[in-house]
Amino acid sequence: MQQKLEPKKGKVIEVPFDSSAFANGYAADDLIGLTNAYTLHPALGKEVGEHNGAHYYTIGQRRGLNIGGYEKPLFVIGTDTNLNVIYTGSGDDHPGLYRRGLFIPNEDEHWIREDLKMTVGESRNYQARIRYRQPLEPCTLHKKETGLYVIFDRPQRGVTPGQFTAWYQEDELIGSGVIN
Repeated sequence: MQQKLEPKKGKVIEVPFDSSAFANGYAADDLIGLTNAYTLHPALGKEVGEHNGAHYYTIGQRRGLNIGGYEKPLFVIGTDTNLNVIYTGSGDDHPGLYRRGLFIPNEDEHWIREDLKMTVGESRNYQARIRYRQPLEPCTLHKKETGLYVIFDRPQRGVTPGQFTAWYQEDELIGSGVIN
């Protein structure tokens, strides 16, 4: 990417652990709230440095920030390529790194087992992962008219739009999809 996109200086904003931005995502019956990305904006934190382009960073990234002086390392918890801002949080336990769910639009669902493809209104328990070699995590898939909601039993680290999630029944891959 660095060979194709020009560097562009932008702000790095540290968002505190107790920010109100992380209040959504914990009501079990609110699928949209559980799966929406956190709404971050510069006023939620303080400027702690500069970067060379928000498009170079991904959620959960630690390396490459080159910002020191913190008791715990800084992690990317969000990016805004329109404003060219990177949002960070201090420590690998920062709530901005974790989400309970994710959403996959209909056009980005892929079913390996077509006979198990879910219909609107159906919910089913599976195990899923959002990163290669990550241990499988228990989750519930909810099929709605707009797509598939994947709600994990425990919050997952680094849920990132554009990456894939895959769901399994025991050791068998059932389907996958692109995270929105």
